[in-house]
Amino acid sequence: MLVGEPDGFAERDRVYAPFVFGAGARAGPVDNDLAVVRRDAPVAEVEEAIRPGGISKVKSARIQAILRAISERPLRAGADDGRSGGSSSELSLDWLPHVPLERARDYLTGLPGVGRKTAACVLLFAYGLREVPVDTHVSRVGMRLGLLRSGAPFEELHDQMLALTPPGQELELHVNLLRHGRRTCHARSPACRECALARMCPSRALFA
Repeated sequence: MLVGEPDGFAERDRVYAPFVFGAGARAGPVDNDLAVVRRDAPVAEVEEAIRPGGISKVKSARIQAILRAISERPLRAGADDGRSGGSSSELSLDWLPHVPLERARDYLTGLPGVGRKTAACVLLFAYGLREVPVDTHVSRVGMRLGLLRSGAPFEELHDQMLALTPPGQELELHVNLLRHGRRTCHARSPACRECALARMCPSRALFA
């Protein structure tokens, strides 16, 4: 999820799936032994492996920090906190769907460099849980449509978006808003004349 979101899945498979799952692999069940190797590898080796994806120097250090943190804070559905319930060599988040959503979210946002959006991506895309990631595109479209409070912090935006999303529609709404923001509702010059939502958009007059 450090790569990007739905439109970036092809890039994820090209660059990061081989890094996490092995040469020639696509995203799937994590090979724990290989994940441990990546965690303990020299950072320069990790950086080189993910270089085609861009910003490899930053991402390589962050990926290893996250893998180490997961090892140091193993948790299981029956554990009382993030410091017990697993071995230090195991790298698994498969317990996430079996605990309350807030607990899973808090664990993820406690990992190095993981904020609400990245945590939401993991919970929704990897585990199909009820969460809606809000990035700059989603927030921009939501604010212009009057769905989200203008200027609200991202934590509030996530809560608002989740509250207005019908259960079971989280992925579809997120992807549609994201693509609309990228393709039509641009930050500086939105293509209002081509917008399918123009007639119901309270912000259209601002860009006419």
